[in-house]
Amino acid sequence: MQIGPRIPRIRAAGSDGWEIVYRARALMAAGEPVMNLTIGEPDRTTDPRVLTAMHEAAMGGLTGYTFGPGLPELRRAIAERVTARTGTPTAPENVIVTPGGQAALFAAHMVLLSEGDTGLYVTPHYPTYPSTILATGATPVAVAASAESGFQPTAAAVLAAQARTGARSLLINTPNNPTGVVYTPATVEAIAGACRAADLWLISDEVYDTQVWEGRHLSPRSLPGMAERTVVIGSMSKSHAMTGSRLGWLVAPTEVIEAATVLATNTTYGVVPYIQKGALAALDLGPGFEEEIAAPFRRRRALVQAAVAGSAIVSTAPAAGAMYVMLDIRATGLSGEAFARRLIEEKRIAVMPGESFGAAAAGHLRIALTQPDEVLSAAITELVAFAEALVPAQ
Repeated sequence: MQIGPRIPRIRAAGSDGWEIVYRARALMAAGEPVMNLTIGEPDRTTDPRVLTAMHEAAMGGLTGYTFGPGLPELRRAIAERVTARTGTPTAPENVIVTPGGQAALFAAHMVLLSEGDTGLYVTPHYPTYPSTILATGATPVAVAASAESGFQPTAAAVLAAQARTGARSLLINTPNNPTGVVYTPATVEAIAGACRAADLWLISDEVYDTQVWEGRHLSPRSLPGMAERTVVIGSMSKSHAMTGSRLGWLVAPTEVIEAATVLATNTTYGVVPYIQKGALAALDLGPGFEEEIAAPFRRRRALVQAAVAGSAIVSTAPAAGAMYVMLDIRATGLSGEAFARRLIEEKRIAVMPGESFGAAAAGHLRIALTQPDEVLSAAITELVAFAEALVPAQ
């Protein structure tokens, strides 16, 4: 007997770069000290006030099925947050609660794409992007944003890819994982214009919208003519340090939300109700709490920039947001993968190779700003020294 073709098709998307993560975990399990800068997870646990709200809701009986698109009060709170942050009127009917941002990403593509379609995505990209599109039966096609352009995608590249493939959708992510780049308003407006011109659905992954260190985050849904063709991915994971709670959402036109609700009925049956109550309590803590969660990453980004500033071999991408800094190590002559393998074996520092996030990030490393300040500073200082030692003196 053979399994069906769907999972092998997803697997064909290639390596997700987790080999370094697995190696780091194996070393740590063996008692080896490893400076682990791989995973983008806040290094603080979920706030006790949120956990208390979950506990009280569970003990109060909210442990049964949750049908439909989510608790009305949570959908209302998410809609109010989106309205306040973007200036775009958003109703509860524009929101569905999902089991994390990845589930929201999957739902968006399942609703918008069919077998034989093409879905575009901007690269460098989060590793599940192409495989999520493959899961729908559609074909993923990358639109590259180059290091030389500051990893800002162009409307011309989007339009060229759509004309070549007949694509129905485009997936973007700003603030961006892995580069830490925030798309400028000019970039977002140009991408929106390309979507209108080519009649593309725009799927905008905005899970890092609270982590902006320079400039501002502009949601394309707020631009003229975009609310009816934009689907926004949101999540509590990064903004509220709730990665394990698995709570995200889609914000979209009502017909998309209705279709995603049908999908949820046939897959997840919704999100655990006491987790939803915890998310509601977290949102009730307000913008000040979100700024508190983000503050360490702002500070650590500056530490990385300072540690790299004097190097002629290592430089940083223009990291204006998110909990990452992308380091350019092309001057060493090594690929990101080769450098990362040597770094963990010789220095016990674990980083993600740029190639894990697509060919556009080749020769780079992603640094997660998720270790204490002193650990991070020491690791980056040692990384820079290691890189410089690889290059013969001129």
